Amino acid sequence: MAVAYERIADTLRQSIRAGRLKPGERLPSEAKLAEEFRRSVPTVRDALRVLQDEGLIEKQHGRGNFVRRRRTLALRTNLRHQWEKNRARKPLEQRARTGATEQDTGLQVDDLVFSASYREIEANEDLARAFGLPAGTTLLERIYRTRCTAESAPFSLVTSYLVHDLIAQNPDLLDETKEPWPGGSQSQLHSVGIELDRIEERVTARPPMPEEAEELELPPGTSVLVLRKTSYDTHDRAVGVSYVILPGDRTEMLFTTSLERW
Repeated sequence: MAVAYERIADTLRQSIRAGRLKPGERLPSEAKLAEEFRRSVPTVRDALRVLQDEGLIEKQHGRGNFVRRRRTLALRTNLRHQWEKNRARKPLEQRARTGATEQDTGLQVDDLVFSASYREIEANEDLARAFGLPAGTTLLERIYRTRCTAESAPFSLVTSYLVHDLIAQNPDLLDETKEPWPGGSQSQLHSVGIELDRIEERVTARPPMPEEAEELELPPGTSVLVLRKTSYDTHDRAVGVSYVILPGDRTEMLFTTSLERW
């Protein structure tokens, strides 16, 4: 038999799912809910904690509990890489019309807010191994964030690395103010004569770090997907390494594999 706080949580859950309590709507105060359900405030708090853990409501400090707004779902497919390669050599005007995030979310360019920050670093052992270069090699670290204008959390946390000497012949590639680059990373690499041959992606899941959970605005108990992407050129060199932290509550990954016919 369900205990009191579970029955309260179930009633509120049904109201949210049926649309009687709408996204962004504030719930009655804990005192009013306690009066409505004829239970104690601590029992109501237990019920609200269950709904918070399920990601149905969120507590805003000093304001109360609100029905959590639905976040834009991102559908990330492995076909995005060929799509990006097909665009890499297109005219600037055509490349500027849309990008990978728009493909993943169905949004338009004007629906998005983008930021980028660059810095030079020395490759640690892990990155040096990935690139097949000595530790201490100069890399360009690039941090990207993209979010919907109607939301405050980004779709993902992206940290990307390029070998500095491979791209230095085009100074624009070292300049964060040139972002967002129409056509994405493959178009950037094409500008210095690099063509990608293949992209390897490894995906794992884990609990988020506290700073990741805060930036992605994750409900308690939500995992993140960690995607490590390594890009290889037609000379079998690793020319790019990226780490993408994806929120588990609003990311779907789709892998399509074409099979050779007998």
